[in-house]
Amino acid sequence: MKTIALLLFITTYVLMIALPKKRVYVALISAGLFLVLGILPWSKFIDTINWNVLMMISGTMIVVDFFIDSKMPNLLADILLDKSKNVMWVTIFMSLFAGLISAFIDNVATVLMVAPVALVLCKKLKISPVPMVIAIAVSSNLQGAATLVGDTTSIMLGAYAHMDFLDFFWMNGRPGIFFAVELGAAATIPVMMFLFRKDKEPVNAEEKTLVKDYVPTILLISVVVCLIGASFIPGKPEIANGLICMTIALVSIVYNYWQTNSFEKTIKALKSIDYSTLLLLTGLFIIIGGITEVGVIDDISKIFVKIGGDNLFLLYTLVVWLSVFLSAFIDNIPYVATMLPVLTSVASIMGIQPYVLYFGLLSGATLGGNITPIGASANITGIGMLRKKGYEVSFKDFMRIGLPFTLSAVIVSYIFIWLVWA
Repeated sequence: MKTIALLLFITTYVLMIALPKKRVYVALISAGLFLVLGILPWSKFIDTINWNVLMMISGTMIVVDFFIDSKMPNLLADILLDKSKNVMWVTIFMSLFAGLISAFIDNVATVLMVAPVALVLCKKLKISPVPMVIAIAVSSNLQGAATLVGDTTSIMLGAYAHMDFLDFFWMNGRPGIFFAVELGAAATIPVMMFLFRKDKEPVNAEEKTLVKDYVPTILLISVVVCLIGASFIPGKPEIANGLICMTIALVSIVYNYWQTNSFEKTIKALKSIDYSTLLLLTGLFIIIGGITEVGVIDDISKIFVKIGGDNLFLLYTLVVWLSVFLSAFIDNIPYVATMLPVLTSVASIMGIQPYVLYFGLLSGATLGGNITPIGASANITGIGMLRKKGYEVSFKDFMRIGLPFTLSAVIVSYIFIWLVWA
C-alpha cells in the first residue's frame, strides 16, 4: 500500500506540473483514488481536510471583494505610486508590505488582502501583474515564521515546544527565530532589485481615487485585528480563524444589503470566491493525508535523521535543506508535525537542546514552499487570483522569482540559527 501511495503521489505532482490548467482535476481524481484504494480511510478524510484554511479563504475573499468595490485599493495604489520612483520599487514595497502583514496573520489571508492592490496598480500601469503577485506570495510565506501567529507551522512549534509569543523574539537569553526570518527577508531586497532591474518605468498618480464608503476597509482591518487577537486565546477551536473570516464576511453581506437593499453586490462577491483554488486545496489535503497515513513522510524523515548520526552540523544541514526540498512539493504541516517528535528524540539521545533543530526545521519547511507554485497555499491562492484575471503562471515563471527568494533567505537564516543556537 505504501508503494502504491508513493507512486500515485509522484504521478499526481508530475501531472500537475505537466498540465497546469488541469491541476484541479488531477488533484481531485488522485484524492478520489487515495480514498477508493483505501490508502486514506474514509473515516479519516473529513478530518484530513483543513476546514480552517478553506473557511479563511472563502470568508476573506468575500470581504476583500467588498473592499475592492469600495475603491480603497485604488487609493492605496495611488499613495504607493507617489512614494515609488519606478515599477521596481513598487514591487519591492508591495512585497515588503505583504511580509510585514504576514508576520502576524495567515499567509493566505495576507495574499488575499495585498494582491488586489497589486492588481489595481498593474492595471493602472498597464503591465503584467504576474511578477508582483508572485513576489507578494513568496514574501508572505517567507515572513510567516517570524512570529507565533504568522503561520500554522509556527503555531505547531509553539505548542509543541511550549513557546509563547515573546519566545519567537528572545528566548533563553538569545535572539529568536524572528531575527533569522527578518534577516532573510532583508537579504531578498537586493535579489528583487536584480530580478526587477529592468522595470524602470516611471510611476505617478496624477489624481487620487475618491473612496465613498470606508466600512469595507474597517471590516477588512477587523479581520486582521480579530485574527491577531484570537492567537492569544488559549484552547481556541481549530477552526477559530475560519469562523472569524466567515463571520465578518456575513457582516459585510448584511451591511451591503442594508446600504443598497439589493443582493447584486453580494452575488458578485460570492462569484469572486476562487472555487478552483478551494477544490485544488481540498484534493491536496486528502493526498497529503494519505501519504502521511501510510508512513511515507515518516520514512523520509527517519532516513535523513539516520544519515545525520552524531554530527550535529550535518544533521542540522540535512534538516534545513531537505525540508526546503520536500516543502517545495508537499504540505509542510504534516511534515513538521512528523518531524518535531523525531528531532526531539534525536536531541535527547545527543544530550543537547533541540531548538537549533526546531528552528532549522521551521525555517526550511516554511521557506521551501516558495520554490514551486504548489508548495504553499499562499502561492496557490495568488496564482488562482491571477488566473481569474486571465494570466496563467507556469512553473518556470514562478521559480524565476521563487527560487532566488528562497535561496537567499534560507542561506542567511541557516547561518544565523547555527551561529546563535548551536
